[in-house]
Amino acid sequence: MYSYLGPAGTFTWVALAQVPEAQGAEWRSVNNVGEALDDVVSGRSTAAMIAIENSVEGGVSATQDALANIPGLRIIGEYLVPVNFQLVGRPGTRLEDVKVINAHPVAYAQCHLWLDATLPSHGHIPSTSNVAAPAELLESTNADAAIAPPGITQHYPLEVIAEDIADNPEAVTRFVLVSRSAGIPPRTGADKTSVVVELPTDEPGGLVEMLEQFSTRGVNLSLLESRPIGDALGRYRFIVDLDGHVLDERVADALLGLKRFSPSVQFLGSYPRADKQHIEVTSRYDDQVFIDARDWLRDILSGAPTDD
Repeated sequence: MYSYLGPAGTFTWVALAQVPEAQGAEWRSVNNVGEALDDVVSGRSTAAMIAIENSVEGGVSATQDALANIPGLRIIGEYLVPVNFQLVGRPGTRLEDVKVINAHPVAYAQCHLWLDATLPSHGHIPSTSNVAAPAELLESTNADAAIAPPGITQHYPLEVIAEDIADNPEAVTRFVLVSRSAGIPPRTGADKTSVVVELPTDEPGGLVEMLEQFSTRGVNLSLLESRPIGDALGRYRFIVDLDGHVLDERVADALLGLKRFSPSVQFLGSYPRADKQHIEVTSRYDDQVFIDARDWLRDILSGAPTDD
């Protein structure tokens, strides 16, 4: 069974539809990230699909915090879903009739420019998902319209009031498939690795020292976000996505350096990139360079001749 933020038709549902292993399996609709991950931890579900990053809004804090605080979870894949929205209402609703809108908070934030320009005096009722928002129009008259993903009128007897209302037509949401499996997907050459890191002390240069573990080994970062640890003001952990696989010598060496540096490093997984973009590395960071360096040191320690 696979868990996802539902009901059917959400962007999470679209992301899960990209997973070949999920086809033909049972899908369980849940209301939030915590419930989805609880399904995985309890063994109720094989894996859960959750949103982790949006190209407009940045990281999804609820997902980042959950992954940082729940041990034993691994990211085994990532998936990209283009994001656009419609404004829908009950049959006969006109744009000028709309005073209050149901919307998931993330969807609402991604449409706020259009809403402010078109419906400057509207009110907002938060909803649990992009499908729950329009569905609630059929259960209550508290809202006049809802922000919904394209195609929602195929599932509910609603009408489209306005199309393409997202502020950024290029918006994309990144989803990750999370499981309890300790197995690591094989490297493809187009991979990503995710970790959670805490700084050892709150002192000048701490973040720079952490970043040097990557820069000195030629490892590029595609995501670096801070989240409060919660035990005191000024204490933060960092969510890091880096280009490459843990089986890449440069990545493995960087993680070893990171572990020596930080009191807490949580490995979230190495997995294929959704965009399948091959990671380009300069020759001085090739696997063989790291292997040769280790062999050179081993020869020194063993007393064998070296090519100094």
